[in-house]
Amino acid sequence: MQLIDGKATATAIKGEIAEEVKEIVANGGKRPHLAAVLVGNDGGSQTYVKHKVKACEQCGFESTLLTFEDDITEEQLMSEIDRLNNDPQIDGFIVQLPLPKHIDENKVTMAIDPVKDVDGFHPQNLGKMMLGLPAFLPATPYGIVQLLDRYGIETSGKKCVVVGRSNIVGTPMSLLMSRNAKVGNATVTLVHSRTANMEEECKAADILIVAVGRPGTIKADMVKEGAVVIDVGTTRVADASKKSGFALKGDVLFEEVAPKCSYITPVPGGVGPMTVVTLMKNTLLAAKK
Repeated sequence: MQLIDGKATATAIKGEIAEEVKEIVANGGKRPHLAAVLVGNDGGSQTYVKHKVKACEQCGFESTLLTFEDDITEEQLMSEIDRLNNDPQIDGFIVQLPLPKHIDENKVTMAIDPVKDVDGFHPQNLGKMMLGLPAFLPATPYGIVQLLDRYGIETSGKKCVVVGRSNIVGTPMSLLMSRNAKVGNATVTLVHSRTANMEEECKAADILIVAVGRPGTIKADMVKEGAVVIDVGTTRVADASKKSGFALKGDVLFEEVAPKCSYITPVPGGVGPMTVVTLMKNTLLAAKK
């Protein structure tokens, strides 16, 4: 069993980005600029945005963090998005999810200019991805593709099972794994809460990608010997032994599943750091137009 080290891979990629930014600036180019919009006081969202701001520093980017109380109106937020769309200094921006219940997340996503949509959530970017056209890829699936590529894991002709059909991870992940590309050409099955034989489908997978947000969903008897397991889950679970009072748990029971795997991602330190670094890759792409 080999551990897929997302933290080390992300550090290497940030170093590559930083070198490219140095070259751009040395040649008189503009330093990439990422803005992040944070609404409310959700602890998880604050942590994620903090990581993104730090990553900007490491990559040599400029960053702007815009914070608003959770009583901001939808109209006010849409006005801020319009301002960012039209600010020539901002190359790309994200609106951190989730948003307060009185704000329509789909409406917000649709309002972001696709050329600045570095999260890759806008329908225009998702549509281009489906057609195999150049586009900003959703950060988490893009991060997984990078991990599979950098670890030299063969995907062509393999049976890939994706657990979870969210628009952020599962659905775009299934499309990326089936496309005609270096990381792709897999035969993909997308399973979800209504799948009748989920256990059997998972056990048939050469590559199992799990993104449901329920700790312990995948047990050892659901994984075949030698499988590659990518655990996207990052759920906060109360843990009095931790200084923070919580621990991050994946969707896979790591201790019992890991011995059966050829490769597996840990939680934390697997997919999470890659989600942040691929956001940086998208921002660099946006800055290069």
